Amino acid sequence: MAQEQGGRDQEQGAGARLARLLRRWWEEAGSASGGTRPTQQALAARLGVDQATLSRYLNPKRTSTAPLRVVEALHAQLRAPAAELDRARALCRAALRENSGRRTVGGGGEPTAATDVTDGSGEPAGRREPAGSRATADPADPAAPHGPAGGHGSGAGRPRFRWHLHVLVWAAVVVAFAAGVLVHERFAVQDRKAATADVAAGGEGAVAASEVPHQWPLLVMGEQDQFTRARALQNLLNAHGYEVRADGFFGEDTRDAVMAFQRKRGLAPDGKVGKHTWPELVKEVKPGSGTFEVRAAQELLNNVGQGGTVVSGEFTAVTAEDLRFFQSTQDLPVTGRVDVDTWLALLVAQLPPAGAPAYQRPDSPPPSGSAPASA
Repeated sequence: MAQEQGGRDQEQGAGARLARLLRRWWEEAGSASGGTRPTQQALAARLGVDQATLSRYLNPKRTSTAPLRVVEALHAQLRAPAAELDRARALCRAALRENSGRRTVGGGGEPTAATDVTDGSGEPAGRREPAGSRATADPADPAAPHGPAGGHGSGAGRPRFRWHLHVLVWAAVVVAFAAGVLVHERFAVQDRKAATADVAAGGEGAVAASEVPHQWPLLVMGEQDQFTRARALQNLLNAHGYEVRADGFFGEDTRDAVMAFQRKRGLAPDGKVGKHTWPELVKEVKPGSGTFEVRAAQELLNNVGQGGTVVSGEFTAVTAEDLRFFQSTQDLPVTGRVDVDTWLALLVAQLPPAGAPAYQRPDSPPPSGSAPASA
């Protein structure tokens, strides 16, 4: 039975094997300790993903590769054997590489009927030439019959040449595409560096914005809890030296700090945070960055549905790994740092809140003095 299972694992891809391993963890959860196995709905809530997505992660026949953070979270939540975590990580990375390879290649020509049949030699029958046929084939007679060595010749030389020509054309296209991608990335990096130098005079900590297909969210003063986006705003204000409480409520104290920041940066002091204020407010987050800007980035990253990020205010290796995965899903340069484009993608990707963060007070009534924003 073990040999049969091993054979199936070798025949299937890493994604199917990872899904089978994760499903076994879930099915066996609670059996060793005598506890109760969690439902998929409850487990999905703990992981910060929806139930349909988790179901796909656990279904080998309908493979949807779980991110590395979800795999590690499942291992911890289901108390799976410690020895199997490294195997699950390796399968996850292999599955992501397979998926990336399938998206990059996309196909290399349609097989013909001759390429699907072999005659026992291990080479497709439609592609193999009889011995001596190349020397005896009559190139002026395309209808010449196939024959053995020394016979009337064969027309297999021309189809074989055409097949090789198709392969060479496809190889040239792939090489040209890869070269174009490398050149594009190099010039894009140079453009971003030049833009960053141009805005250096705009204030310490400011980062350059590039053209991206998203719109900055607009935050204005109001009584309602504006959750992670408002807390990110408040943490960034603290990073610039303005003392405001990061509670998610955009009240008068937050508005006053925004207006003071806008006046300092030469912006219209309207107290609203949108496409002009966000690019000036965000800071690049990397190893060694300050607590407030790191906490703002971590809290946004924790609420994008990829398995959860620890909100500690300290830029760790896990934070960088989570950032790289998020950037890869958003077609951003995978740097492991939070630049202006990553800030924008994080703000746009925010999900409905699942609960208040651990560092926030348990009760969060609107601060006194809050009032709806005026036009």
